[in-house]
Amino acid sequence: MAHSLATATAAAASFSPVAARRQVMNVFSSRTSVSFQSHRMTSVSIRSRPSSLRFKICCSAKKETVDKVCSIVKEQLALPDGTAITGESKFAELGADSLDTVEIVMGLEEAFNITVDETSAQDIATVQDAADLIEKLVLEKAA
Repeated sequence: MAHSLATATAAAASFSPVAARRQVMNVFSSRTSVSFQSHRMTSVSIRSRPSSLRFKICCSAKKETVDKVCSIVKEQLALPDGTAITGESKFAELGADSLDTVEIVMGLEEAFNITVDETSAQDIATVQDAADLIEKLVLEKAA
């Protein structure tokens, strides 16, 4: 598996769409998510949804956005200073219940001056999910 991931990463770095697609499909046989970096993009994330045979390629949010979301989550959940929060941190694993999640989303809306619809809010499970959605909404608002 590590060899397949390395091969997929190398193929994607040169960004040959056909070769990358073939190699990445090998990784999907037992993985639901893979990320790699390319010289043209800072970070690319590919996710497979178990309910369908489609996968999605999206650019991950900027580090500054992820850091700000981490800070807001930490503040909303009143987590101790030593608590490590990363993009992969799940709200539920940090002790957030549904009310906490609503409060986190409200805090993010206020901090980034955006509006998150209910459907999108329900899809947020991790800090990275929130940061990706925020950047998408900020871009849409600017357009």
